[in-house]
Amino acid sequence: MRRISRITVAGAATASLALALSACGGTSTSSGSSESKEGKGLAIAYDVGGKGDQSFNDAAFAGLEKAKKEFGYETADVEPTDGETDADKEQRLVSLAKQGYNPIVGVGYAYASAVKAAAEKFPDTTFGIVDDATVEAKNVADLVFSEEQASYLAGVAAAKSTKTDVVGFVGGVDIPLIHKFRAGFEQGVKDTDPKVKVISQFLTQTAEEGGFSSPDKGKSAAEGQIEKKADVVYAAAGLSGQGVIEAAAANKVWAIGVDSDQYKQEALAKYKDSILTSAMKDVAKAVYNLAKSVEDGKPATGIVKGDLKTGEVSLSNSNPKFADDAELQKAIETAKEKIISGEIKVKSS
Repeated sequence: MRRISRITVAGAATASLALALSACGGTSTSSGSSESKEGKGLAIAYDVGGKGDQSFNDAAFAGLEKAKKEFGYETADVEPTDGETDADKEQRLVSLAKQGYNPIVGVGYAYASAVKAAAEKFPDTTFGIVDDATVEAKNVADLVFSEEQASYLAGVAAAKSTKTDVVGFVGGVDIPLIHKFRAGFEQGVKDTDPKVKVISQFLTQTAEEGGFSSPDKGKSAAEGQIEKKADVVYAAAGLSGQGVIEAAAANKVWAIGVDSDQYKQEALAKYKDSILTSAMKDVAKAVYNLAKSVEDGKPATGIVKGDLKTGEVSLSNSNPKFADDAELQKAIETAKEKIISGEIKVKSS
């Protein structure tokens, strides 16, 4: 339960300062009130790519910002460091717990070991981890999503939009999580039009090699697929996906974004007319909901899953050319209804 009730000071000035955590990466904190240590709330620790990836990490930050605004407490968000170990991640989470933040969310499966260890040391603090369901503890919420369902719909969109009958998939790292994106996408394409060919590629075998944080790798992979006639390219690659979108725009083909509505991302504004849609998972909502559960005195724990039925995975409709295509929208809506009803069972590998 929350240690104290919240008292938000109306009109209080928002202060921001940069801090340093030894061996823990950079931290920014922002206070919505003048409370002491007990007034600290949500803290997030970013995955590789960090803040500004226009995708996964930025979605988590959006959830933090909403919680800060609504609950009027101090928040923190911490950047990763190059070549960091599980011990570094654990120290980062422990430092946040010692400072009084609650809940604390590790953004990404790479935090599994660190979250488990930190949660054991601070049983009265609620921890969350995004994209991992392996941490079992009374004070841990595993925030996971049915990415394969949104990816299936992306596959429907790709199959209905291609003119060359070739589409591409670029995965950041060759791991089970990204296999879910590929499996759903390929199934959606094939169920919609069996004659459409899917070219799939993973950028790296491990995250440490930069699969989620290297736009140049994404751009090169997409260019290779476009040379093979792909005219719709879907990226599930974090920051590397920016390179895929850039390549699509340069070659006047479609890109499909991921995690956030990338059509609306300011950093991608010059490419937005080439972003057909984005296969979204609402990391912001999951992070915010965890903060709210703690604020309400009923911390969420265990596996907390978002899917098409809950509305936490979806396709974005921001691009008018996509939204106004009645035939395409009908095909997507039909597929969505069949997935929710169980008529279509989407593969996750």
